[in-house]
Amino acid sequence: MNRTIRRASVFCLLLVLALLGRATWVQAYQARALADDDHNRRNTIAQYAQPLGDIIVAGSPVTGSKRTVGSDLAYKRTYTQGELYAAVTGYSSQAYGATQLEGIYSHVLDGTDDRLKNPLGAVTRDQGAPGNVLTTIDPDVQKAAYEALGDDKGAAVAIDPKTGRILGMVSTPSYDPSSISGTTDGEAWLKLLDDEDKPMVNRALRQPLAPGSTFKLVVAAAALEDGLYGSVDERTDSPNPYTLPGTSTVLRNESASAPCENATLRTALQYSCNNVFAKAAVDLGQDKVRAMAEKFGFNTEKLDVPVRASKSVYPTGMDRPQTALTGIGQFEVTATPLQMAMVSAALANGGELAAPHMVSEVTDAKGDPLQKFADGDTRRVVSPSTAEELRSAMVTVVEQGTGTNARIAGAEVGGKTGTAQNGVGNSRTPYAWFTSYAKDRSNGKEVAVAVVVEDSGAARSEVSGNGLAAPVAQKMMKAALAR
Repeated sequence: MNRTIRRASVFCLLLVLALLGRATWVQAYQARALADDDHNRRNTIAQYAQPLGDIIVAGSPVTGSKRTVGSDLAYKRTYTQGELYAAVTGYSSQAYGATQLEGIYSHVLDGTDDRLKNPLGAVTRDQGAPGNVLTTIDPDVQKAAYEALGDDKGAAVAIDPKTGRILGMVSTPSYDPSSISGTTDGEAWLKLLDDEDKPMVNRALRQPLAPGSTFKLVVAAAALEDGLYGSVDERTDSPNPYTLPGTSTVLRNESASAPCENATLRTALQYSCNNVFAKAAVDLGQDKVRAMAEKFGFNTEKLDVPVRASKSVYPTGMDRPQTALTGIGQFEVTATPLQMAMVSAALANGGELAAPHMVSEVTDAKGDPLQKFADGDTRRVVSPSTAEELRSAMVTVVEQGTGTNARIAGAEVGGKTGTAQNGVGNSRTPYAWFTSYAKDRSNGKEVAVAVVVEDSGAARSEVSGNGLAAPVAQKMMKAALAR
């Protein structure tokens, strides 16, 4: 063999070895990264190659699948009463991905989760039969919330205080996820994105707002736990009107005739006295108020239900006037409806907060569990005596105070209204809040609810927690107690 042929042969051998090495590297080390790449269309083809598993409410699917025509994506997602359950399911779109439960459990629902495969399938990476996601949602509570909110912009959450099960979660205005589930829904997608009311934002979890006077429950809890006041019936040291410390700014109450001067915490909650809670926040100091807020869940970075909720915030680094404003749920305090439902749930449950969750179980196609979520995983927030005192005061609010629209015959109902300023100098329509609990006196069933109405179209003078939010909560609580 002459030198030229020998060199050519060696060079060709090196090329073959290089190709073999590269192929080995790709298959052995890069296969998973390439398979998981968002730009790999085979993933989307596989995801929609068979009917998807379902999201289940009270034993019935609220999702489905439909055979497509003329597409390499064989099936697309459909929704039963899509607008009613959009805040729970999210969407699964062939073009725009998946959100909320659809996104979190996408591999279970499309059959690619390794737990759904038999041993051979795990080696060959074949898809298994899709699994299902079982929610804790009660359809009657969900429907009551959705119909009561109607055309208003707002959100509502209902929780079982003992178990932490989320019984209802609604955000309005809503949208039908079926309208964007295919590959040719660009016009519908753009219309949703351009809608100034942001129907795809889950306001129940993802839009923290100033909670207004509903936050007074947190300040009252801090005052009782710290010993600033011995009971909700002890008179406070609260001048009326109250001048913010170090300023000439006078903080007034909604009703000039309300008996707020040196009022007890019960009376202050009943009439929503700003002077009492602003003064209490200053007397306690921001650190103590923040510590109590954080026990209820504020400032939690990762609150997963399992959809991650936005952080509800109690701020830091404030001066005394700013601290006073946080006492009435203003300045930079923000909360989601989920967070304010957690406040009422903890008080209803004797001071223990059960971890909120809206999925009870994830199963395979046969119904065998892949994952279960325990009820009643609790942590103590306040003492049983503080919880009892505040429940008593919340009942006074509903029976004799600002929350009368939440009354339910035959049930113990306690609540707190709130009207939060919105915009610079309160230039925009205020937010109407209501957080509450209800207990059936005959069978002990309980529920905690929070409602916010961002905009109802009502005149500013007609915006109140009792007028707009309490009726929604009342209907949700009534439905929950009838379960």
